[in-house]
Amino acid sequence: MAEVVLFHHVQGLTDGMRAFAEELRAGGHTVHTPDIFDGERPATVDDGVAHVRSIGDELLGERAARAVADLPEELVYAGFSWGAGVAQEFAQTRPGSRGALLYESCMPITGEWAFGPWPDGVPVQIHGMDKDPFFALGGDIDAARELVDTVGPELAELFVYPGDRHLFADTSLPSYDAEAAALVVQRSRDFLDRVG
Repeated sequence: MAEVVLFHHVQGLTDGMRAFAEELRAGGHTVHTPDIFDGERPATVDDGVAHVRSIGDELLGERAARAVADLPEELVYAGFSWGAGVAQEFAQTRPGSRGALLYESCMPITGEWAFGPWPDGVPVQIHGMDKDPFFALGGDIDAARELVDTVGPELAELFVYPGDRHLFADTSLPSYDAEAAALVVQRSRDFLDRVG
């Protein structure tokens, strides 16, 4: 079974994020859910973005590094939206990565915003909605397609769901979409079964 560290989105470690982790645990996997916001749960995405800016990337990066410092190297890094960026950076830069699950966000693997090339042999699965204003309309879906094209379909998968919701797999938010979220959980478990 796989060992996963799951990074929350800009609205913090919500009950929905905890519930998603439990869904993965129900598949027999170990899932760590660090609270990078120290208990803060911004009410909206905009509030969450403001909260991230108020803390700053440096301090948030230190908190994330502390969260994984005592965990084994052979982890699957997972994250939602803002947390997907954290997960992707660890997957690309921390030795021993077993894989990445990127939900509703994907950073480019080339250009000035890249963490560097995608590491050899590390599988990745990316999920997002086709009209999500952040994922699809904000350019992340293009970065996801580039990643899949570069890494190849044997290691990289992109799943696009119909809809315009962001954070659609968080049961505690109004944006929750039960049907799409169930598919995300099943596909994520299948991924973890393969890499575990």
